[in-house]
Amino acid sequence: MTQSFQGISAMKVVSAAILGLFLVACSHGGGELPSANFVPPQEGPGPNYVVGPLDNLSIFVWRNPELSTSVQVRPDGRFSVPLIDDMVATGKTPTELARAIEEKLGSYIQSPIVTVMVTGFVGPFAQQVRVVGAAAKPQAIPYRANMTLLDVMIAVGGLTEFASGNGAALVRSEGGAQKEYGLRISDLLKDGDSTANVGIMPGDVIIIPESFF
Repeated sequence: MTQSFQGISAMKVVSAAILGLFLVACSHGGGELPSANFVPPQEGPGPNYVVGPLDNLSIFVWRNPELSTSVQVRPDGRFSVPLIDDMVATGKTPTELARAIEEKLGSYIQSPIVTVMVTGFVGPFAQQVRVVGAAAKPQAIPYRANMTLLDVMIAVGGLTEFASGNGAALVRSEGGAQKEYGLRISDLLKDGDSTANVGIMPGDVIIIPESFF
């Protein structure tokens, strides 16, 4: 039993050491992100929303109520509606998707006019913000315009009891390469340090380790 306990302890130490090296790399990989206001002075639009798997769509075809319907995008990124099978939805904005549906329906009706509205937002992985590790509710959440680290932490329920919030890292794709930035989540949530709040971008991954000591 003692040997097993010692083995587990050794594994924790090794894991902590590896994690420490990773976080050092993260902290130096991309420097520090600039602070963001809790409430932006001006609410500007974010990147154009791109339809993703499991999004709910409301499709309206003008003067053709029998073709108007609501549908969920399948996990493979496609959906089927009357007269159209296996239409690819992912990678398109709602407007682009509406034009693609019009092109398909043009073979059956004259000059179709289509409007696509997203009623349940999930989005593609490239626009989701993923939080892993010692968050209360680790999950992927849809990106919203002007989102900050505080907004993300509210969505995931904050940190667990043993989280190392100031050892967290943000991984972001920039110019085709991944960069890592250090985060000070504990300073933000526990001390109310507004300088620790940073802007979040679509596709960001936030990694929150546990504190072993």
